[in-house]
Amino acid sequence: MEILIWIGAAISLTGLAGIIGCVVTVARAKRAQLDDEVMRAKLQKVVVWNLGSLFVSAIGLMMVIVGIFLG
Repeated sequence: MEILIWIGAAISLTGLAGIIGCVVTVARAKRAQLDDEVMRAKLQKVVVWNLGSLFVSAIGLMMVIVGIFLG
């Protein structure tokens, strides 16, 4: 079950990279001082990516836990 742990860790790191990407995107949008409508549209897209990345990261962590329990 060691392979399950490593695959779960890789998936979890992919989700973490997505979350970091969301933080960078929001920071750049904030620094750009965009109009309210444009900022709202960007943030709505980032929320979708953020939730997806969080889901991927959680699935990876679950795989790690299952691998530990089975191993």
